[in-house]
Amino acid sequence: MAHDASWLKDHIRDIPDFPKPGVVFKDITPLLADVDAFRFAVDAIADHFAGNDVHKVLGVEARGFIIAAPVAYRFGAGFIPIRKAGKLPWRVLSHSYQLEYGTDQLDVHEDALTRDDRALIVDDVLETGGTSAAAVELVRKLGGDVVGVQVLIELSALAGRKRLSGIDVVSELVY
Repeated sequence: MAHDASWLKDHIRDIPDFPKPGVVFKDITPLLADVDAFRFAVDAIADHFAGNDVHKVLGVEARGFIIAAPVAYRFGAGFIPIRKAGKLPWRVLSHSYQLEYGTDQLDVHEDALTRDDRALIVDDVLETGGTSAAAVELVRKLGGDVVGVQVLIELSALAGRKRLSGIDVVSELVY
């Protein structure tokens, strides 16, 4: 089902110079606080991938957790957190990647997926694509199949989609 999400832009706040000078942070907390906007965003994400037999929904730390958990619930799927280095309490697989303003590493528990699990990756913002590409690599290292990557916001000028060639990437709002 197609959704016109453009009205959600009224619920995104720009924070200039955060986390460093020159970066305009897209703050989704006003969207999360508005029940209609939050419900619409979750439903739009889940509706796009309906019928894809999703077994696990992976949420990328930290705001991706907030969106991914109710999407997993909608699918009747498990929720898997993908966290920054050192945040998970058990054995992990790791993948380092480049951000628009530095480098980082993502971890996932080594038993988060079983071979052939069909996984949807959900995050709040697609920027340079490094975070999403790292999440894709973690799913593949665990033997899972990536159904797609779904983000609430895409910053198209940063060309993150290029790093996700061959993956179904869907964004609700494009800036």
